[in-house]
Amino acid sequence: MARRKATQPIQEFPLIRQLQRRFERKSSSVVTGIGDDAAVVSIPAGDWAVLTTDLLTEGVHFDLRTASPASVGYRAAMANLSDVAAMGAVPRFLLVSIAIPSSLRTTDILALYDGLMTACRAYKVRLIGGDTSASQHGLFLSITLLGTTKRRKVLLRKGARIGDSLYVTGTLGDSLAGLQLLSNSHAQGTGTSRLRPADRKFLINRHLRPTARVREGQWLNQTGVVTSAIDVSDGLSGDLRHICNASHVGAEIDVSRLPLSPACQSYATSTKQDPVALALAGGEDYELLFTVPETHRARLERAASRRNFTLTRIGHICAASLGIHRLLGNGRREPLPALSYEHFRTPN
Repeated sequence: MARRKATQPIQEFPLIRQLQRRFERKSSSVVTGIGDDAAVVSIPAGDWAVLTTDLLTEGVHFDLRTASPASVGYRAAMANLSDVAAMGAVPRFLLVSIAIPSSLRTTDILALYDGLMTACRAYKVRLIGGDTSASQHGLFLSITLLGTTKRRKVLLRKGARIGDSLYVTGTLGDSLAGLQLLSNSHAQGTGTSRLRPADRKFLINRHLRPTARVREGQWLNQTGVVTSAIDVSDGLSGDLRHICNASHVGAEIDVSRLPLSPACQSYATSTKQDPVALALAGGEDYELLFTVPETHRARLERAASRRNFTLTRIGHICAASLGIHRLLGNGRREPLPALSYEHFRTPN
């Protein structure tokens, strides 16, 4: 998306009043929201508060040449909703701070908030405050989301045990494929021109409009059988390591079991890429990766099927001494490479 020159500078307090009029919603749980020095909220007695925050930077997390302000807002909200989903919590309240460059207009910022609140509306999340600032170096967006869960009823990264089955929701690699399509990482002539329009649309939508697995996370928490969980935001190969490090275990992934959408497989074929590599490296699919004791596998899978939740068993937990490895089609095992995105990593 080409950036348009602002016709007049954004004015902070009129902008805040517009945001308040358009996006603040009355709720018995919000005592004081936008407009005071701090927000005051009421949460159910005895519940635990679950808080997450994300900082998104233009040029690092998004590119306004390929993403509209509305899609930037939508994805920013989904990233935080996914963190709360991974904890098995109910998302409730949103704080948004934004630093705005002079190249953007008020309509761009309102569109960004439209995207944010479109993502949040399905879960009845309330916008209760934040901050606005000018920026000399691109758009910056910081989101804090507060959720709640019953006391001592939360999913954590630690807790996986040797012998546990390893599951993932949905499909993997779609968002990375969509990002490559948007950024023209593979020029015309390498096969993308032969990709079906429906597949192209699906993959781009999976990147620009991902879905946080909020309902699945709450249900997994309620089952009482999940031993650890994380969302796939940086990539399966890296996020699995977080579970293993926190739980002091190793893991084996059967690459033949990785759930791949038909669109992702078609894209990989057309661009001569390995779809498994897309699944292992691709972040921002916002699926849930979790572990379950072997004795609960059958019951969990039946219950998921009744709810139309898509779960795939992709491996199991093993001793830490065995490390993290992948099982190949010929029965051979090899160490699982760290392909996921990581800030500050020096390129090879």
